[in-house]
Amino acid sequence: MASIFTKIVNGEIPCYKVAETDSFLAFLDVNPNAKGHTLCIPKKETNKLFDLDRVEYAGLMEFSRLVAIAIEKTVPCKRIGLSVIGLEVPHVHVHLIPLNSMEDARFINKVALEEEDFKALAQAIQANL
Repeated sequence: MASIFTKIVNGEIPCYKVAETDSFLAFLDVNPNAKGHTLCIPKKETNKLFDLDRVEYAGLMEFSRLVAIAIEKTVPCKRIGLSVIGLEVPHVHVHLIPLNSMEDARFINKVALEEEDFKALAQAIQANL
């Protein structure tokens, strides 16, 4: 069965797209730790980060780097944190989280945004790519 992220890649579920290449997709997390919390995924469904081959792994990290730089230009923060946990969805995903404190990285406190806020934020990040 396809993961929720594969369904997003296939257009079956909408997302707030930030960036896309032939191999990777970045979109805003709809349950964000902080404003600008973005997920970067390979379009090819792979369960675990270290199951990616070297080229896919390096490509995902470079793609994530470019997206992180754009987020940092868009969202005021001290830095962009990167986390790969992978327990909640069986599809490799990199969390890019604007951080102002360690609390922002703990996946406990969440930020609520309206649909229009998500749309405007995704467009603003895209403009900084």
